[in-house]
Amino acid sequence: MPEGDTVWRAARDLDKALHGRELTRCDIRVPRFATVDFTGRTVKDVVARGKHLLIRVEDEWSIHSHLKMEGLWHVYPKGGKWRRPAFKARCILETGASTVVGFELGFLRVIPQDQEHDAVGYLGPDLLGPDWDPEEALRRLRSDPGRPIGLALLDQRNLAGIGNVYRCELCFLAGEHPLTPVGDVRNLPRMVELAHRLLEVNKDRSTRVTTGSLLRDPLWVYGRTDRGCLRCGTRVVRSEIGDNELEQRVLYHCPHCQPARVPA
Repeated sequence: MPEGDTVWRAARDLDKALHGRELTRCDIRVPRFATVDFTGRTVKDVVARGKHLLIRVEDEWSIHSHLKMEGLWHVYPKGGKWRRPAFKARCILETGASTVVGFELGFLRVIPQDQEHDAVGYLGPDLLGPDWDPEEALRRLRSDPGRPIGLALLDQRNLAGIGNVYRCELCFLAGEHPLTPVGDVRNLPRMVELAHRLLEVNKDRSTRVTTGSLLRDPLWVYGRTDRGCLRCGTRVVRSEIGDNELEQRVLYHCPHCQPARVPA
């Protein structure tokens, strides 16, 4: 599942393949932008912003994408065989040496670079970005103390880069039930610090690990309804949470390690 670390790696790999290189092919397979052609133009850089990715091309244009649930970017040697079917490709960029393909992207658009702030400026501090600011992330989280921590962590306006896996694992590691109000979380600064640490240590890995065990059990509770909590063995509860019916996301927690606290 794409989260901030996935997008960071994609930006790193695409930047390595495209930075400073002239495009020999540009095929954007989204109806609204199908006539856009950057062939002959040079890519300035590729950057991640939370879960968003920006490919900046000379003459001040940006190809702005978001992976959503299924999207991914691949880099191939020029003429190399693709690992996904061509009908799933939404963007194809080629240089003299490489082919970059975006498959099943959640959305893809072309915007002037001076509009990037309108596109991603609402995001909170990027956990893997140069602007990472834990105090600002805390301020944003605390601005709505009654909101469940399980929703607040996933809100990219608070801090950018956390997806569903990290949300569930962070609540577990903090010993907090996902429905605990932000204002009742016992050590919110530690939780924010841990979020930053987890994404940092995982940004260079293809397998996401929160337990320290890469080979055996990489996650504590996420997806473990059949195997139980890795710490205590209690059956992991699978539920859903969201701000409304259209935004419900799967949630995993251990009722023993993360008991719901009864208000005093």
